Amino acid sequence: MTNVAVIYYSATGTVFEFAKHAATIAEKAGAEVRLRKVRELAPAEAIASNEGWAAHHQATQHVVEATLDDLDWADVIMLGAPTRYGLPAAQMKQFLDTSGPLWARGALVNKIATSFTASSTRHGGQESTILALNNTFYHWGCIIVPPGYADAVQFAAGNPYGSSHTSNNGEDMPGETELAAMEFQTKRTLEVAETFLRGRAAAL
Repeated sequence: MTNVAVIYYSATGTVFEFAKHAATIAEKAGAEVRLRKVRELAPAEAIASNEGWAAHHQATQHVVEATLDDLDWADVIMLGAPTRYGLPAAQMKQFLDTSGPLWARGALVNKIATSFTASSTRHGGQESTILALNNTFYHWGCIIVPPGYADAVQFAAGNPYGSSHTSNNGEDMPGETELAAMEFQTKRTLEVAETFLRGRAAAL
C-alpha cells in the first residue's frame, strides 16, 4: 500500500478543496492517506477580520496538523498552498523550514512529490508558487511528478505545473474542470510512485 501525505495550507478554503479531493481520490485508489494542514501563524485578529478566513478556520478545526512524521512516513508527498506575492504562503514555508532533521539524514530522498496552488486573480503567481514549492523537493532529493499535458483535461485546466485555481478574491471554489485536473494529477502521481516502489522492491 502506498502512503500518501496531502499537506496543505488554506485560508478561505480554496486549497483545502483541492487537498480534500486529492485525499479522496488517493484513498479510492487504495492508498493509505494522511490529510494534514500546516499550523496557522496569523494572529486571531487578522483571521477575524476576514469572514471567509474565520469561517474556514473554524470549520477545519478537526483536521490534524502536519508533523515531520507525516513526511517521514509518506511515499508520496502532495503539497498545496495559496500564492502570496507569487510565493507559497508563509504558513507552508514555516513548516517546510522545520524539515532540516529529515533532510540531514536523507529521509526525504526518493519521495514522490507534486504540488498545487490557488490565487485570487488570474495572474496572481500560480506557476511561480508551484515552482517555489518544487524548489524544496529538489533539495530533499524527491522525484517530482507534474501533471503535464498528459491528459485531455489539462488542455482545459491549462496548467502543466500542477493543479491551480483562480478564486476571484475568494468568491469561487474549484469547479468541475479544476477538480478533474486534481484527480488526474493525483492518479498520475500514484502511478509513478507505485511503478517506482515496485521497481525498487524488485531490485532489492
